[in-house]
Amino acid sequence: MSTTRQHRSVISEEVAPWSEIRQLLRGGEAGKLIPVIIPRHRRRLWWMLLLWLGVFALLTGVMLTLRDTGGISGIAYGALAAVGYVCGALLILAGLLWWWRSSIAEIEQGTNGVLTRYGAVTRTLDPGRHYLWHPWSRVDFVVDTATEIPYSAPVVACPTRENVPLRSIEFFLKFRITDAVLFVRAIGAGNFDLVLSSAVQDAIRQRGRQVRTESAYDLRGSDVADMQDLLNRQLSRYGVRITGSNIPDVQLPTQYQQHLATRERVAKERAAYEQEWGLTRKRRIDSLQMDIERAKKVRDARIVEVKAALNKAREAVAQLLEEQETNAQKVRFEIETRGRSGLISAENEARAQQRLAQAYRDNRAVLQYELARRRLEVGAILAGKAPQPVVVRTDGAGTDTSALSTLLTAQLLPRLTALPSVETHRQPGGAE
Repeated sequence: MSTTRQHRSVISEEVAPWSEIRQLLRGGEAGKLIPVIIPRHRRRLWWMLLLWLGVFALLTGVMLTLRDTGGISGIAYGALAAVGYVCGALLILAGLLWWWRSSIAEIEQGTNGVLTRYGAVTRTLDPGRHYLWHPWSRVDFVVDTATEIPYSAPVVACPTRENVPLRSIEFFLKFRITDAVLFVRAIGAGNFDLVLSSAVQDAIRQRGRQVRTESAYDLRGSDVADMQDLLNRQLSRYGVRITGSNIPDVQLPTQYQQHLATRERVAKERAAYEQEWGLTRKRRIDSLQMDIERAKKVRDARIVEVKAALNKAREAVAQLLEEQETNAQKVRFEIETRGRSGLISAENEARAQQRLAQAYRDNRAVLQYELARRRLEVGAILAGKAPQPVVVRTDGAGTDTSALSTLLTAQLLPRLTALPSVETHRQPGGAE
């Protein structure tokens, strides 16, 4: 765990000569941020005294020249006039050079100078060399407007949602002065330090109230865009803009630190166990993969053997099929031969049967004729030998219809109608 930083950035302004402005703006002093420098002016109005003395000397020379005297006194006055002219010219030249030199103002790159006249701000000076010809014009402030100034503000005893005070929350931001005149006139560097510290304290405490103690470490590196927008809205009136911010460190109370230390230790042990299990699992997976590879090789070898056996079996089956096809061809030829011979014999037999049937038809006519002739002969014979019919009347009037007569008639009729040699037919011309 990181240790809590016990210092806070301090923003201030310094009074320094022009030669030290660059060093103070870029490096500052120990524990201080110096975005504003008040130049220590060496510009004095002594050059005006030289000008006035030069003018006086020139006027003195003129007065001595206008004095009309002769003799030795005239020569003396002429010499004094020449000395007055020379001294006046030298004094005026020295005053002008002093004025020119004291009017030069060099503004450092990345800064802006605030120009005042009679104490009132007139305008800002861009980086570079400027000439301030007005005697009462001066650069009162040199403001760093290009550098993003880092600012660190740790907040101590910041309460969480459970009202547990955190040891420290460190807030880091970068700001840049966008309006030099507004900054120096509205607030100044010293007051801005207090305002910025208070705004950061309020923003961090509001954020701390939104989190639980156990998840306070989540504030480290969290998104603080809303806090940055809030600070920009508060500081825009001073000509300052926040360009970046984050929470680099959060310090919890001691008991929570111990709790988190235990959790970290358990997490490390868990990670170690998971790593060990991962290695074991990897070894087992590698072993299984090797077994799988060996099984694949055995399978491939067996597949090759099976394919060889299958090809061999296919060859045997093909050969057997060829043999069977040959045998089937032979059998088919034999069957066809037999069928053709049977067909020919059947055709011959059919022709013989047809001829026999024709012969039968012819013979039948002859036989029918012979049969008809024989029937006529038999009919004639039977007609000659036919018995005489006996008529027994049983339905006439006056006939004896007693039972005794009927019985006697029934016994005598068979005897009377029996033929000794020829069978009685129902019709004379019927079939035999």
